[in-house]
Amino acid sequence: MYFFYIDESGTRDPQVEGMKQDGSRFQKEHLYVLTAVSLFEKRWKDFDRAITNLKLELADYLYRCQRTKQFDLADCEVKSTWLRIPREREKQSPFLTALADADRTRLAKLFYDQLKAQRMAVFSVVVDKRKLHDHVDQHILHKKAYELLLERVERYLGECHPKHQGLIVMDDTDKSINRSLAMKHAYFQREGGKHMDFRHIVEYPFFTDSKLSNGVQLADLCGYNIYRAFRNLDYQYPFFRELLPYFYNSKRTDACKLDGLKIFPPESDLMSFAAGGWADFQTKQPTLS
Repeated sequence: MYFFYIDESGTRDPQVEGMKQDGSRFQKEHLYVLTAVSLFEKRWKDFDRAITNLKLELADYLYRCQRTKQFDLADCEVKSTWLRIPREREKQSPFLTALADADRTRLAKLFYDQLKAQRMAVFSVVVDKRKLHDHVDQHILHKKAYELLLERVERYLGECHPKHQGLIVMDDTDKSINRSLAMKHAYFQREGGKHMDFRHIVEYPFFTDSKLSNGVQLADLCGYNIYRAFRNLDYQYPFFRELLPYFYNSKRTDACKLDGLKIFPPESDLMSFAAGGWADFQTKQPTLS
């Protein structure tokens, strides 16, 4: 069995423009990104142990040498927002706040290192909300992004690991949100997607607390890097480029297409941006072609 840890970047709000009380307009986030990372079940223990051991090592150091409180594992959650924004870090994570910059960097690097060490694959759907139809609400937006992500996962399992099943693992955020997602998942299992049936994905998603899921935390880190690259139209963004070798790419399609990355809707200008960036990356990394 393979685990697929999923997290989102950006908001599900399909509106890209808002209005203040004084009548002036402002721009909202125009992207929504849903990202998954895969992990083979027999590699889970090595993956989790590597990250957990470093978290506990750093927590013990802070307690003994910096005289902080005794942080437990749930206190040591890693989120992209907390690593990037000091104000958010100070409000949300005493553990990350207490760490030196070098130790935060060391911890983040260990997360990314697991992609290679555990032979993980990356999948992502980038939704350009500027090109959505007016009838699209947050439920339709998320349902479509989830369907497209499941399609990437199904193709990966069908081609690369046809004897294995896939379990979706997501953050346990809210009962109503979880129920809505489970119903979407059940619909796709029953009716299939627009382009395929989901034969390798198990019955329902598994919801877990992200505080204790290093897999969900890694999906969060990867998801932001993809969001950042497409928001800024910066295919050279270093953390995004480091992910590119790990995106699923089928051997059955031509080298111009990156199968693990889906842009929606197809009318988006991000389609040409993604294709051009991938072609340039392959030119500089010929062994990936």
